[in-house]
Amino acid sequence: MSIFNGLSAFPITPTNEQGIVDTDGVSRLSAHLSSHGVHSIGLLGSTGGYAYLNRTERRRAVHAAATILKGRTPLIVGIGALRTDDAQNLARDAAEEGADGLLLAPMSYAPLTEEEVYQHYAAVAKTTSLPLCVYNNPGTTHFTFQHTLLERLADIPTIAALKMPTPTKENIAQELAHLKQNATGRLTIGYSRDWLAPEALLAGADGWFSVLGGFLPHIALALTTTAQAGNTRNVEQYQRYLAPIWALFQEHGSLKVAYAAANILGFTNAQPPLPILPLPQQDRQNLTYALQNTATFHDSSSKA
Repeated sequence: MSIFNGLSAFPITPTNEQGIVDTDGVSRLSAHLSSHGVHSIGLLGSTGGYAYLNRTERRRAVHAAATILKGRTPLIVGIGALRTDDAQNLARDAAEEGADGLLLAPMSYAPLTEEEVYQHYAAVAKTTSLPLCVYNNPGTTHFTFQHTLLERLADIPTIAALKMPTPTKENIAQELAHLKQNATGRLTIGYSRDWLAPEALLAGADGWFSVLGGFLPHIALALTTTAQAGNTRNVEQYQRYLAPIWALFQEHGSLKVAYAAANILGFTNAQPPLPILPLPQQDRQNLTYALQNTATFHDSSSKA
């Protein structure tokens, strides 16, 4: 089975105000996620603030996570960068530090053409032998992968997976069917956008790249297992209790919410990198209540 299957938990990367990674915090979060049995850990994704960290700090984060995990849980490392040569160097760093897979988003300042994105991926993919996941995240990169481009990328030997933004609930099954009946069907297909990802699992997606899993791994894992088993009723119950968290994700972005959750749950006191401001106090209180409420439901559901 691919390391990109199942629940991939994406934690924050705690740093100080100067952007220096708190390696103890990275180790603590990685150990916590691994102990709850997540199928992989997505380090330095968008929630992990990869775009705000320099090469040295990114390597320090990978070293900390890989050292504490010691191969027990697959480690997928984000290597997105504006320049192709920088992304190649980040890929080499991740491989040398013990990563099990790579995640690449097409970062840009100038808008990229499809051919530029294809050549970028082709160059980075051949840098190491690690399996590479294509990160389709138009909300941050402002580049949307067309299916024809994804099909071309599927022919690159080390490209093994797609991380897709979940479409509307009504279109999930249709998109999955299209992806699986073409060249992309050879790849592991997982989804982000947490509030819709369980619906994608119910529709037959291979994985969930989860921000929630980065701070509530036991709940995200239970929801993943429930959805993969096709238990629609229990998925709907979880979704009702998670609705306040999903609402905060959609209003403020998952990055701010993930930092606030990590603070509330006692993992770290780190704040988002400036100029991103912390979650407003009233919403932080709402998040505290939502975390408690969801945990209570999960505990009662687990005992039932």
